[in-house]
Amino acid sequence: MSKVLIALTTAALLGLSGCAEMKTSQPETKPAAPTISAEAKAALSAAQADVKTAKSKNALWTTAADALKAAEAAAEKGDSATVLSKSKLVSDHVKKSLAQLDYPMIKVGD
Repeated sequence: MSKVLIALTTAALLGLSGCAEMKTSQPETKPAAPTISAEAKAALSAAQADVKTAKSKNALWTTAADALKAAEAAAEKGDSATVLSKSKLVSDHVKKSLAQLDYPMIKVGD
């Protein structure tokens, strides 16, 4: 009886060890990051450069900074249309903020 019990236990252990090795671990593949169009990439790069220029001159408007954040978030999601519109807004606001630096100072009072 003990030989039969040993044989059954050995067969069960061999069967379980075979099942454990049977599952192969496949490398997890990450889904490809969403991509944006080349035009959107160029617009985003230009907007980032514009913001850098405005920051260097202490002329960055918060609306331009917020629009840049929205454009970068849209780029991560792969939304080219939003990237283009927000990047255009960034460049427009930076252009206006830099032009504002040339305005004369207003003197209040005497």
